[in-house]
This record gives sequence, C-alpha cells and structure tokens, in this order.
Amino acid sequence: MGYKGPYQRPPQKRLFVALMGVTCLLVVGLIYLGWWIPTMGLTNIHPDLPRIVGTVFAVLSGTAVLGTLLLVLTTALGKDILGTRFMRGVVIKFLLPLIEQIGKLCGISKDTIRQSFVAMNNSLVLSQRLKAKPDRILILLPHCLQLSQCEIKVTGDINKCLRCGRCDIMGLAGLAQKYQVEMSVATGGTLARKVIIEKRPKLVLAVACERDLTSGIKDCYPLPVIGVLNDRPYGPCIDTRVDVDKIEAALRSVLE
Repeated sequence: MGYKGPYQRPPQKRLFVALMGVTCLLVVGLIYLGWWIPTMGLTNIHPDLPRIVGTVFAVLSGTAVLGTLLLVLTTALGKDILGTRFMRGVVIKFLLPLIEQIGKLCGISKDTIRQSFVAMNNSLVLSQRLKAKPDRILILLPHCLQLSQCEIKVTGDINKCLRCGRCDIMGLAGLAQKYQVEMSVATGGTLARKVIIEKRPKLVLAVACERDLTSGIKDCYPLPVIGVLNDRPYGPCIDTRVDVDKIEAALRSVLE
C-alpha cells in the first residue's frame, strides 16, 4: 500500500520575497549611510566630491531596488522579464546568505527560509519557459525514499526496483519508464554531483530536504534545478516520501 498520510504543504515563496524586500531596504540604508558619513569631510577635499559620491551611491541604490522589483515581478507574473538567469545567481550567491542572517535575527528558522527559497528558485526557473527532451532531463532522488528494510538497493540503477509498492520508488520508476527520462538515486551530495557531471543534463528535477535542495541548487548554478521537498513522516533520512503526482506535473511542465 502507498503512503496515505498528508503530504507536506507546498512551500510558499512569499516569505522569501518579503525577506528579500527587507534585505533590499537594509542594503539601501547601508549604502546611504556609507555616503552620508564621508560627506562630512569630502567637501574639505573638493567641493564636488559629495555630489559625485552621492551620484554613485544613488545608482547603486537604484540598482538594488530595480533588481528586487524585477525579481518580484518575475515571480508574480511567471514570465522572464529581464535577465532571470543572472538574477537567480544574485539570489543564490548573495541574497540567500543575507536573508538567512536576517531571518535568524527575526527568529525564523533556516528550514522555513530554505523552503521559501526553493519555491522562489522554482518560480524563477519556470519563468524561463525552459523545455528539454527527455534524455536531457535528470530526476535526482535521495536514497532515503527507498524503504529502509528493502534488501534491493536501487542506488545507481532505479530499474532494480521490484515494484512491491511499499515505498514511492515504484511510482517514480514508473515515471522514468513512462517518459523515458534519466532517474538516479544518490546517497549524498558528492554522488549527486558526480551523476550530474556524467549525465550532463539540461535541467535537473531534484527531490530532497530543505538543506540538501538549497545546497544542491547553489552547487549546480547556472544549471537550472527544480526542487521538490520530500516528506519525513518518520524523521529525516529514513523512509521519506514524495508526492509522485507532483513530480510528474513538474516533469510535464519542462518536457519538450
């Protein structure tokens, strides 16, 4: 019998968007402060220096605000407005670490922020309207999706699954066969990276927990990754579950 318990509520990107806005305001405030303090002595060096420095900082502040607005509009409209790939890199490499620190100060857990980040990342990836042939898509699964008591280990070859139905591997293996897509089960980040290097996909559809998905998205950039969070009815890293229908919907949205 398949898993009958409630699946994890889909993560919402609104938290990450809100924290991104707060981060933008803080950056603008710091930029302004960095301009205001030196201006007390810049006039003594040259009368035009305050105006020149002020212009530079105004451009930087405008860039920060414009970038944030573009990200919000892109996620809201679901369309690639301007430079989504570049903006996704800014979010991954610069905004995420800042937002995690701001969230910590606000008492928001890292996992909650990471859930929202994954939703935000997915929105940015899907806004690019990427399409790929089945052989250029890789579905990457964590080994904890397989029943821990199963004697047949499917790591490296999901076709070893006996289709007993006691875990979600059966449904996922059926998806791989139905759509003729590459599907691999990895035991950790190192093996996952090795699989990606070997398969050289155009797009990755990954299932994992918040921490592993976040680190995987960061490591794979600029390769587009759509993340799906697993459910952990028995705790982390053991007999986890995933909604197979959700995986199929994500797959159909990017199939050429």
